[in-house]
Amino acid sequence: MARTPGTARAQNRAALTADIKATARRHLAEVGAPALSLRAVARDLGMVSSAVYRYFESRDALLTALIVDAFDAVGVAAEKAMEGTPNDVLVRWRAVTTAIRAWALANPHDYALVYGSPVPGYRAPEDTITPAARVSLVMLRILEDGVASQQIDTAPTSRVPRAVHADLARLRDLAAPGVPDEVLSRGLSLWTGLFGAISYELFGHFHRVIDDYDVFFDHQIRRAGTYLVTGPAADARSPA
Repeated sequence: MARTPGTARAQNRAALTADIKATARRHLAEVGAPALSLRAVARDLGMVSSAVYRYFESRDALLTALIVDAFDAVGVAAEKAMEGTPNDVLVRWRAVTTAIRAWALANPHDYALVYGSPVPGYRAPEDTITPAARVSLVMLRILEDGVASQQIDTAPTSRVPRAVHADLARLRDLAAPGVPDEVLSRGLSLWTGLFGAISYELFGHFHRVIDDYDVFFDHQIRRAGTYLVTGPAADARSPA
């Protein structure tokens, strides 16, 4: 069946949009996000800059598209790692965190765009909120299922400040029903620690400190999993 003109135009537009974003990603690797230029992207594609502006109205619009793609990609990596795993907190935690690190190592410039230094003058629009949440929702699902199956110890180990309690209550109402403050607090600490560890590795802060990144990461993830499930008291008793 012959394609209709509208379909052909849509396919051509999608293909050129993909080419623009691919070229922009290459520029991110070469010059960094602050120096990203629509004119330079157009020049590399052999286009006049006015043609690129028909696809992305500004540099910030192109940055937003790249950010959304990056957040979606790491979210997909985490979701796929979760698929087919048993309802075992430690198995899921290790699978998901390992997949996130693997994505970051394979896509360091995309990782830096969304988890590195903010781009001066750029303000992320609301379009980025849902994609950004995808990967975190996987973590919250691990917590929710772990609490429901009684794999995670929910006994409080410290008093949560009133202001933080309000924040955790909003998070619980939004995406983590049934997960108490104690577990949300532990989970968020480990989640931010995960991205800190990946950033330290990607940005060279472990140079001449750690030789085998794979082994060290797995060791840290296993220790973190123990803390997630049993809390600080049991983690302190676990062997080094």
